[in-house]
Amino acid sequence: MPTTTEKLTANFLRLKNKKPGKYGDGNNLWLIVGPTGRERWEFRYTLNGRSREMSLGPADEKTVHEAREDVRDLRKQVRQGVDPLADRTKVSKARITTFAEVAEQCIASLRAGWTNDKSEKQWRSTLKTYANPKIGEMDVSSIVTADIFAALEPIWTTKAETAKRVRERMEKVLDFATAMDLRSGDNPARWRGNLDHLFPKATKVQKVRHHPALPYDQLADFIAALRDREGIAARALEFTIQTASRTSEALGATWSEIDLDKAVWTIPAERMKARKDHRVPLNDIAVRLLKSLPRDTEGDYVFMSPQNRGKPLSNMAMLKTLKLMGRDDLTVHGFRSTFRDWAAETTSYPDAVVEMALAHTVSNAVEAAYRRGDLFEKRARLMADWSAFSEGDSRAGAEIVPIRR
Repeated sequence: MPTTTEKLTANFLRLKNKKPGKYGDGNNLWLIVGPTGRERWEFRYTLNGRSREMSLGPADEKTVHEAREDVRDLRKQVRQGVDPLADRTKVSKARITTFAEVAEQCIASLRAGWTNDKSEKQWRSTLKTYANPKIGEMDVSSIVTADIFAALEPIWTTKAETAKRVRERMEKVLDFATAMDLRSGDNPARWRGNLDHLFPKATKVQKVRHHPALPYDQLADFIAALRDREGIAARALEFTIQTASRTSEALGATWSEIDLDKAVWTIPAERMKARKDHRVPLNDIAVRLLKSLPRDTEGDYVFMSPQNRGKPLSNMAMLKTLKLMGRDDLTVHGFRSTFRDWAAETTSYPDAVVEMALAHTVSNAVEAAYRRGDLFEKRARLMADWSAFSEGDSRAGAEIVPIRR
Protein backbone atom coordinates (compact mmCIF):
# COMPACT_ATOMS: atom_id res chain seq x y z
CA MET A 1 0.00 0.00 0.00
CA PRO A 2 1.28 3.51 -0.74
CA THR A 3 2.38 5.50 2.26
CA THR A 4 -0.05 8.21 3.34
CA THR A 5 1.73 11.53 3.16
CA GLU A 6 1.18 15.08 4.39
CA LYS A 7 -0.47 13.91 7.62
CA LEU A 8 0.41 17.12 9.44
CA THR A 9 -2.47 19.50 8.85
CA ALA A 10 -2.29 23.27 8.86
CA ASN A 11 -4.54 23.39 11.95
CA PHE A 12 -2.23 21.06 13.88
CA LEU A 13 0.89 22.97 12.86
CA ARG A 14 -0.67 26.23 14.06
CA LEU A 15 -1.32 24.78 17.52
CA LYS A 16 0.69 26.29 20.35
CA ASN A 17 2.03 24.20 23.23
CA LYS A 18 2.00 20.91 21.35
CA LYS A 19 2.63 17.87 23.50
CA PRO A 20 6.33 16.87 23.32
CA GLY A 21 6.82 13.95 20.97
CA LYS A 22 7.44 12.84 17.39
CA TYR A 23 4.82 13.48 14.70
CA GLY A 24 5.13 11.81 11.31
CA ASP A 25 4.12 13.59 8.11
CA GLY A 26 4.86 10.63 5.85
CA ASN A 27 7.67 10.02 3.35
CA ASN A 28 10.25 9.99 6.19
CA LEU A 29 9.50 13.53 7.40
CA TRP A 30 8.94 14.05 11.12
CA LEU A 31 8.15 17.00 13.32
CA ILE A 32 10.03 16.70 16.62
CA VAL A 33 8.63 18.64 19.60
CA GLY A 34 11.14 18.71 22.42
CA PRO A 35 10.54 18.92 26.20
CA THR A 36 10.80 22.72 26.11
CA GLY A 37 8.37 23.03 23.20
CA ARG A 38 11.05 23.73 20.60
CA GLU A 39 10.05 22.28 17.22
CA ARG A 40 12.30 21.04 14.45
CA TRP A 41 12.05 18.99 11.27
CA GLU A 42 13.81 15.66 10.93
CA PHE A 43 14.41 13.30 8.02
CA ARG A 44 14.58 9.63 9.02
CA TYR A 45 15.85 7.03 6.59
CA THR A 46 17.62 3.70 6.28
CA LEU A 47 20.64 3.15 4.05
CA ASN A 48 22.60 -0.11 3.81
CA GLY A 49 20.65 -1.48 6.74
CA ARG A 50 21.58 1.47 8.96
CA SER A 51 18.93 3.82 10.40
CA ARG A 52 19.82 7.51 10.32
CA GLU A 53 18.27 10.71 11.65
CA MET A 54 19.00 14.03 10.00
CA SER A 55 17.95 17.43 11.32
CA LEU A 56 16.42 19.79 8.77
CA GLY A 57 16.35 22.83 11.01
CA PRO A 58 13.92 24.61 13.36
CA ALA A 59 10.25 24.55 12.40
CA ASP A 60 9.96 28.30 12.97
CA GLU A 61 12.58 28.88 10.25
CA LYS A 62 11.19 26.47 7.67
CA THR A 63 7.59 25.83 6.61
CA VAL A 64 6.20 22.34 6.26
CA HIS A 65 6.12 22.82 2.49
CA GLU A 66 9.85 23.65 2.45
CA ALA A 67 10.60 20.65 4.64
CA ARG A 68 8.64 18.39 2.28
CA GLU A 69 10.62 19.72 -0.68
CA ASP A 70 13.87 18.96 1.17
CA VAL A 71 12.68 15.43 1.89
CA ARG A 72 11.80 14.76 -1.76
CA ASP A 73 15.40 15.59 -2.75
CA LEU A 74 16.85 13.62 0.15
CA ARG A 75 14.77 10.51 -0.59
CA LYS A 76 16.05 10.63 -4.17
CA GLN A 77 19.65 10.66 -2.88
CA VAL A 78 18.96 7.68 -0.64
CA ARG A 79 17.44 5.71 -3.54
CA GLN A 80 20.64 6.39 -5.48
CA GLY A 81 22.73 5.02 -2.58
CA VAL A 82 23.97 8.45 -1.46
CA ASP A 83 24.04 9.19 2.26
CA PRO A 84 22.73 12.76 2.76
CA LEU A 85 24.58 13.11 6.04
CA ALA A 86 27.84 12.57 4.18
CA ASP A 87 27.00 15.27 1.67
CA ARG A 88 25.32 18.10 3.53
CA THR A 89 25.98 20.56 0.71
CA LYS A 90 22.84 19.21 -0.95
CA VAL A 91 20.73 19.99 2.11
CA SER A 92 18.92 23.27 2.63
CA LYS A 93 20.87 26.13 4.16
CA ALA A 94 19.46 25.79 7.69
CA ARG A 95 22.17 26.66 10.21
CA ILE A 96 23.56 23.66 12.08
CA THR A 97 24.55 23.58 15.73
CA THR A 98 27.94 21.95 16.07
CA PHE A 99 29.17 19.59 18.77
CA ALA A 100 31.89 22.10 19.73
CA GLU A 101 29.30 24.83 20.26
CA VAL A 102 27.12 22.59 22.42
CA ALA A 103 30.18 21.44 24.39
CA GLU A 104 30.88 25.06 25.37
CA GLN A 105 27.28 25.52 26.48
CA CYS A 106 27.44 22.28 28.47
CA ILE A 107 30.67 23.32 30.20
CA ALA A 108 29.13 26.67 31.10
CA SER A 109 26.13 24.90 32.66
CA LEU A 110 28.40 22.71 34.80
CA ARG A 111 30.77 25.47 35.92
CA ALA A 112 28.83 26.41 39.05
CA GLY A 113 29.12 22.84 40.36
CA TRP A 114 32.93 22.72 40.22
CA THR A 115 35.02 23.74 43.23
CA ASN A 116 37.81 25.23 41.09
CA ASP A 117 38.68 25.90 37.45
CA LYS A 118 40.73 22.70 37.10
CA SER A 119 37.71 20.64 35.99
CA GLU A 120 36.73 23.20 33.38
CA LYS A 121 40.25 23.27 31.94
CA GLN A 122 40.37 19.46 31.81
CA TRP A 123 36.99 19.23 30.09
CA ARG A 124 37.87 21.83 27.49
CA SER A 125 41.36 20.41 26.86
CA THR A 126 40.30 16.78 26.40
CA LEU A 127 37.36 17.58 24.15
CA LYS A 128 39.45 19.97 22.05
CA THR A 129 42.25 17.42 21.69
CA TYR A 130 40.35 14.18 21.16
CA ALA A 131 36.71 14.88 20.28
CA ASN A 132 36.67 18.06 18.22
CA PRO A 133 39.06 16.89 15.47
CA LYS A 134 36.51 14.16 14.61
CA ILE A 135 33.11 15.57 15.57
CA GLY A 136 33.64 19.19 16.61
CA GLU A 137 32.24 20.71 13.41
CA MET A 138 29.51 18.10 12.94
CA ASP A 139 25.85 18.94 13.42
CA VAL A 140 25.18 17.67 16.94
CA SER A 141 21.92 16.11 15.73
CA SER A 142 23.68 13.93 13.16
CA ILE A 143 26.36 12.32 15.35
CA VAL A 144 26.10 8.52 15.48
CA THR A 145 28.00 5.71 17.20
CA ALA A 146 30.44 5.36 14.30
CA ASP A 147 31.54 8.97 14.81
CA ILE A 148 32.14 8.41 18.53
CA PHE A 149 34.09 5.24 17.71
CA ALA A 150 36.28 7.19 15.28
CA ALA A 151 37.17 9.69 18.02
CA LEU A 152 37.92 7.09 20.70
CA GLU A 153 39.52 4.24 18.77
CA PRO A 154 43.01 5.82 18.41
CA ILE A 155 43.40 6.28 22.19
CA TRP A 156 41.30 3.50 23.71
CA THR A 157 44.18 1.08 24.28
CA THR A 158 47.05 3.58 24.52
CA LYS A 159 45.46 6.19 26.81
CA ALA A 160 42.73 4.19 28.50
CA GLU A 161 41.97 6.53 31.39
CA THR A 162 41.90 9.58 29.11
CA ALA A 163 39.67 7.74 26.61
CA LYS A 164 37.26 6.81 29.40
CA ARG A 165 36.96 10.43 30.50
CA VAL A 166 36.55 11.69 26.92
CA ARG A 167 33.73 9.20 26.34
CA GLU A 168 31.96 10.26 29.54
CA ARG A 169 32.27 13.92 28.58
CA MET A 170 30.99 13.35 25.04
CA GLU A 171 28.04 11.45 26.50
CA LYS A 172 27.31 14.37 28.83
CA VAL A 173 27.47 16.89 25.98
CA LEU A 174 25.10 14.82 23.83
CA ASP A 175 22.69 14.38 26.74
CA PHE A 176 22.79 18.16 27.15
CA ALA A 177 22.01 18.55 23.43
CA THR A 178 19.01 16.25 23.79
CA ALA A 179 17.73 18.23 26.77
CA MET A 180 18.07 21.40 24.69
CA ASP A 181 16.02 19.81 21.86
CA LEU A 182 19.03 19.87 19.53
CA ARG A 183 18.96 16.12 18.88
CA SER A 184 16.82 13.06 19.59
CA GLY A 185 17.21 9.32 19.87
CA ASP A 186 19.72 7.24 21.81
CA ASN A 187 23.00 8.72 22.97
CA PRO A 188 25.72 7.28 20.69
CA ALA A 189 28.40 7.83 23.37
CA ARG A 190 26.55 5.61 25.84
CA TRP A 191 28.65 2.71 27.14
CA ARG A 192 26.17 0.04 28.25
CA GLY A 193 24.48 -1.72 25.36
CA ASN A 194 26.31 0.39 22.80
CA LEU A 195 30.05 1.11 22.91
CA ASP A 196 30.64 -1.89 25.18
CA HIS A 197 30.11 -4.01 22.04
CA LEU A 198 32.92 -2.16 20.26
CA PHE A 199 35.60 -1.63 22.92
CA PRO A 200 37.07 -3.73 25.75
CA LYS A 201 36.61 -2.29 29.23
CA ALA A 202 39.20 0.32 30.12
CA THR A 203 40.22 -1.77 33.13
CA LYS A 204 41.10 -4.63 30.78
CA VAL A 205 43.52 -2.62 28.66
CA GLN A 206 45.25 -0.55 31.33
CA LYS A 207 45.63 -1.09 35.04
CA VAL A 208 44.33 1.64 37.31
CA ARG A 209 47.18 3.90 38.39
CA HIS A 210 46.98 4.91 42.03
CA HIS A 211 48.68 8.00 43.37
CA PRO A 212 52.18 6.91 44.54
CA ALA A 213 52.02 6.77 48.34
CA LEU A 214 54.67 6.68 51.03
CA PRO A 215 54.55 3.46 53.13
CA TYR A 216 53.31 4.58 56.54
CA ASP A 217 56.28 3.02 58.38
CA GLN A 218 58.51 5.55 56.57
CA LEU A 219 56.44 8.58 57.57
CA ALA A 220 58.44 9.67 60.63
CA ASP A 221 61.72 9.74 58.68
CA PHE A 222 60.04 11.67 55.88
CA ILE A 223 58.58 14.27 58.27
CA ALA A 224 61.98 14.74 59.90
CA ALA A 225 63.57 15.34 56.49
CA LEU A 226 60.75 17.69 55.52
CA ARG A 227 61.30 19.83 58.62
CA ASP A 228 64.93 20.33 57.59
CA ARG A 229 63.70 22.20 54.54
CA GLU A 230 62.99 25.92 54.66
CA GLY A 231 60.23 27.71 52.81
CA ILE A 232 56.47 28.06 52.85
CA ALA A 233 55.94 25.12 50.44
CA ALA A 234 57.52 22.69 52.91
CA ARG A 235 55.27 24.01 55.68
CA ALA A 236 52.23 23.69 53.42
CA LEU A 237 53.15 20.09 52.64
CA GLU A 238 53.45 19.15 56.32
CA PHE A 239 50.14 20.87 57.10
CA THR A 240 48.51 18.93 54.25
CA ILE A 241 49.88 15.67 55.65
CA GLN A 242 48.89 16.44 59.25
CA THR A 243 45.30 17.26 58.24
CA ALA A 244 44.99 14.50 55.59
CA SER A 245 43.50 17.15 53.33
CA ARG A 246 43.47 17.57 49.58
CA THR A 247 45.99 19.84 47.87
CA SER A 248 43.40 22.44 46.83
CA GLU A 249 41.87 22.50 50.31
CA ALA A 250 45.22 23.16 52.01
CA LEU A 251 46.52 25.73 49.52
CA GLY A 252 43.22 27.60 49.58
CA ALA A 253 43.15 27.77 53.39
CA THR A 254 42.60 31.25 54.80
CA TRP A 255 43.16 32.58 58.30
CA SER A 256 39.47 33.45 58.53
CA GLU A 257 38.66 29.72 58.23
CA ILE A 258 40.91 28.80 61.18
CA ASP A 259 40.18 29.09 64.90
CA LEU A 260 43.51 28.43 66.63
CA ASP A 261 42.01 28.71 70.10
CA LYS A 262 39.56 25.88 69.40
CA ALA A 263 41.97 24.07 67.04
CA VAL A 264 39.39 23.88 64.26
CA TRP A 265 39.70 24.57 60.56
CA THR A 266 36.31 25.02 58.88
CA ILE A 267 36.46 24.66 55.10
CA PRO A 268 33.41 26.21 53.38
CA ALA A 269 31.25 24.09 51.09
CA GLU A 270 32.29 25.89 47.90
CA ARG A 271 35.86 24.65 48.38
CA MET A 272 34.92 21.06 49.18
CA LYS A 273 34.53 18.25 46.66
CA ALA A 274 31.32 17.09 48.39
CA ARG A 275 29.99 20.68 48.42
CA LYS A 276 29.45 20.60 52.20
CA ASP A 277 31.15 22.54 55.00
CA HIS A 278 33.89 20.41 56.55
CA ARG A 279 35.35 20.87 60.04
CA VAL A 280 38.93 19.66 60.43
CA PRO A 281 40.26 19.04 63.96
CA LEU A 282 43.78 20.46 64.10
CA ASN A 283 46.26 18.32 66.00
CA ASP A 284 49.02 19.87 68.13
CA ILE A 285 51.57 19.77 65.31
CA ALA A 286 49.22 21.54 62.89
CA VAL A 287 48.46 24.24 65.48
CA ARG A 288 52.17 24.81 66.24
CA LEU A 289 52.93 24.96 62.54
CA LEU A 290 50.23 27.58 61.94
CA LYS A 291 51.36 29.69 64.89
CA SER A 292 54.91 29.72 63.49
CA LEU A 293 53.80 31.25 60.18
CA PRO A 294 53.91 34.98 59.55
CA ARG A 295 50.56 36.73 59.01
CA ASP A 296 50.71 38.64 55.75
CA THR A 297 48.84 41.94 55.60
CA GLU A 298 48.47 41.67 51.81
CA GLY A 299 46.02 38.76 51.91
CA ASP A 300 44.17 36.20 54.00
CA TYR A 301 45.76 33.05 52.57
CA VAL A 302 47.70 30.93 55.07
CA PHE A 303 50.21 29.71 52.52
CA MET A 304 50.96 32.80 50.50
CA SER A 305 52.94 32.72 47.27
CA PRO A 306 56.34 34.46 47.71
CA GLN A 307 56.24 35.59 44.08
CA ASN A 308 52.59 36.70 43.87
CA ARG A 309 51.71 38.49 47.10
CA GLY A 310 48.06 38.22 47.96
CA LYS A 311 47.72 34.89 46.16
CA PRO A 312 48.12 31.31 47.43
CA LEU A 313 50.93 28.95 46.50
CA SER A 314 50.57 27.29 43.12
CA ASN A 315 49.44 23.68 42.79
CA MET A 316 52.98 22.71 41.80
CA ALA A 317 54.75 24.16 44.86
CA MET A 318 54.43 21.10 47.10
CA LEU A 319 55.18 18.70 44.26
CA LYS A 320 58.37 20.68 43.58
CA THR A 321 59.32 20.27 47.25
CA LEU A 322 59.01 16.50 46.89
CA LYS A 323 61.26 16.56 43.84
CA LEU A 324 63.86 18.68 45.64
CA MET A 325 63.83 16.08 48.41
CA GLY A 326 64.58 13.41 45.83
CA ARG A 327 61.10 11.95 46.24
CA ASP A 328 59.66 12.42 42.79
CA ASP A 329 58.30 8.90 43.22
CA LEU A 330 55.58 10.39 45.45
CA THR A 331 52.58 12.67 44.98
CA VAL A 332 50.99 15.00 47.50
CA HIS A 333 47.64 13.27 47.15
CA GLY A 334 49.34 9.96 47.93
CA PHE A 335 49.76 10.98 51.57
CA ARG A 336 46.00 10.58 51.98
CA SER A 337 46.53 6.94 51.04
CA THR A 338 49.37 6.74 53.57
CA PHE A 339 46.98 8.03 56.23
CA ARG A 340 44.26 5.59 55.15
CA ASP A 341 46.63 2.61 55.23
CA TRP A 342 47.98 3.58 58.65
CA ALA A 343 44.49 3.95 60.11
CA ALA A 344 43.28 0.65 58.65
CA GLU A 345 46.31 -1.46 59.55
CA THR A 346 47.48 -0.08 62.89
CA THR A 347 44.43 1.43 64.63
CA SER A 348 40.99 0.32 65.73
CA TYR A 349 39.16 3.44 64.54
CA PRO A 350 35.92 2.60 62.64
CA ASP A 351 35.92 3.13 58.89
CA ALA A 352 33.25 5.81 59.28
CA VAL A 353 35.62 7.96 61.36
CA VAL A 354 38.51 7.54 58.94
CA GLU A 355 36.38 8.18 55.85
CA MET A 356 34.95 11.34 57.41
CA ALA A 357 38.48 12.51 58.27
CA LEU A 358 39.24 12.22 54.54
CA ALA A 359 36.00 14.10 53.71
CA HIS A 360 34.78 11.20 51.61
CA THR A 361 31.12 11.09 50.62
CA VAL A 362 29.12 8.24 52.15
CA SER A 363 27.85 6.12 49.26
CA ASN A 364 25.59 3.90 51.36
CA ALA A 365 22.23 5.69 51.76
CA VAL A 366 21.29 3.85 54.94
CA GLU A 367 24.64 4.59 56.61
CA ALA A 368 24.43 8.23 55.52
CA ALA A 369 20.94 8.55 57.03
CA TYR A 370 22.10 7.34 60.43
CA ARG A 371 25.36 9.27 60.42
CA ARG A 372 23.95 12.76 60.99
CA GLY A 373 26.91 14.29 62.85
CA ASP A 374 30.49 14.77 61.76
CA LEU A 375 32.10 12.56 64.46
CA PHE A 376 34.30 15.51 65.34
CA GLU A 377 35.52 14.35 68.76
CA LYS A 378 36.45 10.91 67.45
CA ARG A 379 38.22 12.46 64.50
CA ALA A 380 40.12 14.77 66.85
CA ARG A 381 41.52 11.71 68.68
CA LEU A 382 42.34 10.08 65.34
CA MET A 383 44.29 13.12 64.12
CA ALA A 384 46.13 13.40 67.47
CA ASP A 385 47.26 9.79 67.07
CA TRP A 386 48.28 10.54 63.48
CA SER A 387 50.48 13.45 64.61
CA ALA A 388 52.12 11.30 67.28
CA PHE A 389 52.79 8.56 64.75
CA SER A 390 54.30 11.08 62.31
CA GLU A 391 56.88 11.94 64.96
CA GLY A 392 57.92 8.36 65.55
CA ASP A 393 55.52 7.08 68.20
CA SER A 394 54.69 3.66 66.74
CA ARG A 395 52.16 3.04 69.50
CA ALA A 396 49.90 5.89 68.36
CA GLY A 397 46.42 4.60 67.68
CA ALA A 398 47.52 1.06 68.30
CA GLU A 399 45.02 0.23 71.01
CA ILE A 400 43.16 -2.82 69.71
CA VAL A 401 39.68 -3.51 71.01
CA PRO A 402 39.27 -7.28 71.53
CA ILE A 403 36.35 -9.01 69.84
CA ARG A 404 33.81 -10.16 72.41
CA ARG A 405 33.23 -13.88 72.64
